[in-house]
Amino acid sequence: MVTGFEPAQPDPLLPVYEQWRTAAVAAQSIWVRSLGASAIAAAANTRFDALVRFARSHSPFYREAWARLHEGPLELAELPVVTKRELMTSFDDWCTDRSVSRAAITAFLAQRSHIGERFQGRYIVWTSSGSTGEPGIFVQDGSALAAYDALVGAQLSGPGFAGCDWQAVATLGGRAALITADTDHFASIASWRRVAAGKPWLDMRSFAVTQPVADIVRALNAYQPAFVSSYPTVLSLLAEEQDAGRLAIRPAALWSGGEGLSARARTEIERAFGCLLQNEYGASECLAIAHGCREGCLHVDADWVILEPVDREFQPTPPGELSHTVLLTNLANPLQPIIRYDLGDSVRVRVGACACGSPMPAIQVEGRSDDVITLRVPDGTTQHLVPLALTTVVEDAAGVHRFQIVQTASDRLCLRLMDADRARAGAGALAALRAYLDQHALSNVEIVLEAGEPLPEKRGGKLRQVVAM
Repeated sequence: MVTGFEPAQPDPLLPVYEQWRTAAVAAQSIWVRSLGASAIAAAANTRFDALVRFARSHSPFYREAWARLHEGPLELAELPVVTKRELMTSFDDWCTDRSVSRAAITAFLAQRSHIGERFQGRYIVWTSSGSTGEPGIFVQDGSALAAYDALVGAQLSGPGFAGCDWQAVATLGGRAALITADTDHFASIASWRRVAAGKPWLDMRSFAVTQPVADIVRALNAYQPAFVSSYPTVLSLLAEEQDAGRLAIRPAALWSGGEGLSARARTEIERAFGCLLQNEYGASECLAIAHGCREGCLHVDADWVILEPVDREFQPTPPGELSHTVLLTNLANPLQPIIRYDLGDSVRVRVGACACGSPMPAIQVEGRSDDVITLRVPDGTTQHLVPLALTTVVEDAAGVHRFQIVQTASDRLCLRLMDADRARAGAGALAALRAYLDQHALSNVEIVLEAGEPLPEKRGGKLRQVVAM
């Protein structure tokens, strides 16, 4: 029985090697993208063929799943669709490094002091929140990390940051702030801490999204970051605080992800802070999937990612039509090959070229779309609660991943759990929410464990977990 885990000490030169590798990948990507759509497609095809060959040779899961397929090169459409449940059930057989086991990873994840540290001295591990009902564990090797870092670097040097005031960045010491869920090994905080540890000369700080907004405002005022990264709902609330004069920061650039970003929200956030907002689309399964442009589209990183919008029968969805789900193939991570993976998001491929001129495919995404909850405080004022904070509180305390928090009045919330979780975890979830609301001066707000399961979504597998009035 595995009772604990102590991470192997990483090679002190590993961050240096990764930075060199990232620079090489970034240079290659910039060159390929400069050659246009055909070169991008050729790079993706080469990586896809190599990934499929490697998975077939080194992953028992894929070897069995593809046993009836012909030998030799395989086409994308020939391969079966895989789900998170299938991969998690076959975790040990899925991984191509046979020394990586579910038992050892679970012991590593149990100690939250290891967030952002390296498993076996080599790999970065993070978990997904389980909004489809099945939490995931994803292990990133050096090639994946280099690709993700290179794609972030390409965005920083691309047109999205062309208007960035780099002199202001220097004046503010390059300070970077991330406001995120930090209570578990989530992708955002694990990757942030990994970069901060590998580049100690950078001034990078993270702030818990579960804190009251007033506390986050005070911390940001004291820190005065040059960059601020968070969820769109958090940035929208901070924009309101900036307009009200309670927040007084002048970042040179903003970065958003993890939720949908509307055109209106982008406009208001950029107006309040007087700088550009770069939006990105990523997932625990693939940290960098697409990046935003000034036309409001997301451009798929098609040299590193294959994204297939499909209907309920997993048949291709025509451009302009909203898909039922989307299949993801991550070309960057051979350790855990993600090939034709049902991601659960609904996307719409743009008809025709985007006016921004990017050669990358343009999409719009309907992913996580939870609401900010606004509740009445006893003194008559209101308090805003960020959806990611509420879901983190429930997941962390009760260990459930399929639930809904529904606001039914200005001082009342209802919690809906799956039948199997209600008796087991209902009391713990209510107690955690009660403590969280009390922390936010909302002791007047009633919380009820409601009969009935969470209402199903109209499309896709992801559940809308926080619903306002």
